[in-house]
Amino acid sequence: MEKDSRPKWDNPTQFLLACVSYAIGLGNVWRFPYLCQMHGGGGFLIPYLLMLFLEGLPLFCLELGIGQKMRQGSVGTFSSINPYLGGVGLASVMTSLYLCLYYNIINAWSFWYLFNSFQSVLPWAECPINTNRTGPVEECERSSPTQYFFFRETLDISSSIEVNGGVHTGQALCLLLAWVITYLFVVKGVKSTGKVVYFTATFPYFVLVIYLIRGVTLHGAANGIKYMFTPKLEQLANPTTWINAATQIFFSLGLGFGSLIAFASYNEYNNNFERQAIAVSLINSGTSIFASIVTFAIYGFKRCVCVTRLLLLNTFDIAEDNITLDTALDWVRELNMTYPEKFAEIADQLQTCDLEKELDTAVEGTGLAFIVYSEAITNMPLSQLWSVLYFFMLLMLGMGSMLGNITGVITPLRDFKFFSKMSNELLNGIVCLFCFLLGLGFSTPSGNYWFTMFNDYGASFSLLFIVFFESIAIVYIYGMKRFEKDMEDMVGHRPNWYWKIMWKVVSPLLLLVVITFYIVGYIQGGTPTYHAWKKELGKTVVTEYPIFGQAFIGLLLASSISCLPIMALYVFCRKRRHGRRDKRQQTVMSVSM
Repeated sequence: MEKDSRPKWDNPTQFLLACVSYAIGLGNVWRFPYLCQMHGGGGFLIPYLLMLFLEGLPLFCLELGIGQKMRQGSVGTFSSINPYLGGVGLASVMTSLYLCLYYNIINAWSFWYLFNSFQSVLPWAECPINTNRTGPVEECERSSPTQYFFFRETLDISSSIEVNGGVHTGQALCLLLAWVITYLFVVKGVKSTGKVVYFTATFPYFVLVIYLIRGVTLHGAANGIKYMFTPKLEQLANPTTWINAATQIFFSLGLGFGSLIAFASYNEYNNNFERQAIAVSLINSGTSIFASIVTFAIYGFKRCVCVTRLLLLNTFDIAEDNITLDTALDWVRELNMTYPEKFAEIADQLQTCDLEKELDTAVEGTGLAFIVYSEAITNMPLSQLWSVLYFFMLLMLGMGSMLGNITGVITPLRDFKFFSKMSNELLNGIVCLFCFLLGLGFSTPSGNYWFTMFNDYGASFSLLFIVFFESIAIVYIYGMKRFEKDMEDMVGHRPNWYWKIMWKVVSPLLLLVVITFYIVGYIQGGTPTYHAWKKELGKTVVTEYPIFGQAFIGLLLASSISCLPIMALYVFCRKRRHGRRDKRQQTVMSVSM
């Protein structure tokens, strides 16, 4: 490897923003708020912040440090530490590849919703008319307009993973657009990526601030925010709360994918990665909390609008069709002026808006991002504007994370001699085209079930093993004293007691605990399940994966983890073969002499 010829970031700010754009993704918006709700609101912040300093921050800093020192991708980095450890880097590449295959379909959905937001009436605001023009589509009536638009119009979902069909043309085109933009973002390597992150890392905050300002002014928002910051301390005695806090920190920072090592490899040798690791980790956690405030404000608004509508219908003699979620607050003002005494009887209930029922049905993932939020948006004035802002923000979060995901694949490939001869345009184009073609499978009727499988098993459990072996490789094989000296050369001082204790003892032990809980959970969980959409019921039903699905899950779990022993065995056999060849050559030379 030629160190002097390696591309570099134009300045430290580009690297910082690249890490922020990569780490702050959709999980900050659609998973952290769900975990807060599930584990007692503000009480979840206690284990979450503890795990940030015990696990997330130390491991984040460790990856940046080794990447900046070795100035290679993940495969080259761990092969340099010890040839037998090349499988650690290869496992990172495999996991990043799995993530690239399915992650851009989320961006395709964001494009789909964004394009559909430019309509006089949002298409998920009301049920479409059936083909006979006699009433709404039955599937929509059984569910809701937002669920119907997501499951039928967006996904055209099948009844199970075993039922499939052709590619959804609209989704395929949106996926193509997402990959074209991804390619343009990385076409020149860090030279183009460094320019893009100025926008992808900052624009989501602009939208979140706007949403916060709007959210806190909505009816019932204060109740939602109050619920979030009211801790249920009894949840601290629940081990699951601590495990979920540890895994959320772990996954939200993007550890184990090789992307952070790749980003850091383009730094100047004396760049202060320690300061940047602290900054990115705190920004990431702060963003999760900030996004949760917005989400709980939306929950509060959504719950209060529903409660208001039901109270008005039950108290006043009004036809049910006359009061909709859109007009409920207008009816409040009118009825308050027309029937002040009768209205006073229900005023206290309107102010309370108990959130327990709403939060009992709260969801994470795509359900929160594309169903709950879109439903709340339809109840806001100027709903088209809020829809455009929201889905463009989701798109920027997704595209920003894709920059890191694809870099985690491309950078290690470029460190191989065969790929190093290719131009950036060619290599990046081949990788993007390959991922797009395989990703088309996620735009079929059963694609969402495969998406769920990849999301649950392709890039989750294996990462824990990868990062555990990363920490062992750096601290105990490369050597703590050696890394301390490297850090002194790069940032001007040796690591303090906090870093040493975390790297040598606390963080690896925490990883072992989390891995153990994951394994126990898988064993006790029985047959893996997924949520299949049943149009005749208008809801999802928990369904067991078929035999081929279970086999594929096993393949996903084993394929990346098995890179470690397979690569070590390959190196061992190669060294043994070379040793025999050298021995034969020495024998021939001695005979000829």
